[in-house]
Amino acid sequence: MKILLTNDDGVFAEGLRVLREAFQELGDVYVVAPDRERTAISHALTLDRPLRIREVGEHLWAVDGTPVDCIHLALHCVLGERPSLVVSGVNNGPNMGEEVVYSGTVSAAFEATFLGLRAMAVSIAARRGHHYHTAAHVALRVAKRVLEEGLPPRVFLNVNVPNLPEGKVRGFKITRLGHRIFNDCIVERVDPRGHKYYWIGGADTGYEGGEGTDFAAVAEGYVSVTPLKADLTAYEELEGLKRWRFE
Repeated sequence: MKILLTNDDGVFAEGLRVLREAFQELGDVYVVAPDRERTAISHALTLDRPLRIREVGEHLWAVDGTPVDCIHLALHCVLGERPSLVVSGVNNGPNMGEEVVYSGTVSAAFEATFLGLRAMAVSIAARRGHHYHTAAHVALRVAKRVLEEGLPPRVFLNVNVPNLPEGKVRGFKITRLGHRIFNDCIVERVDPRGHKYYWIGGADTGYEGGEGTDFAAVAEGYVSVTPLKADLTAYEELEGLKRWRFE
């Protein structure tokens, strides 16, 4: 059995290293990941230049592109056959609510799903002091269920793990996406020459969603497992829009 791992934090990221170690018991583990951090790259595919891939260790390849690029290069240039499972992570920080749209970690799993592969994205809900081993062992447990049960076509799992020692995690919850509340997304600064510059990404002021959401589950100490799919159609709006007259 071949397992493909990737991420958006870079091929030498600690979360990916720990994940790789944990998954060795499942079979042959291959890593094809960006050569540097590509956080918030979303679903970018490199079309304006050639890509380079280099082997940096045993079954370990670095790509000078995006997480989505890595999925394609892994399938066509590295593995030689389709993997049994694609796992993206462990991401440094959560990917919940609207964050999944920006996430390179989640997008890699999305792309694998587009290509007909079973996939999952795994993130840990912390920016420092990570319990990566907890997240890796959680990912392994979820992966075993995916391999045994399968997934519906074009559906993958988005897994978010509370930053706790493994024995402190309260369990698993199947969840839906919550709603992240952002504030002050543009931060203005002045450089030494007196010119203004800007950082995108300001304070996180919380979330909405309540019971049943990924945010609520993680806040309560549970692993959040959210099934996601590529179909963004707002089905509940179809009938209302069909009554519009475009004149």
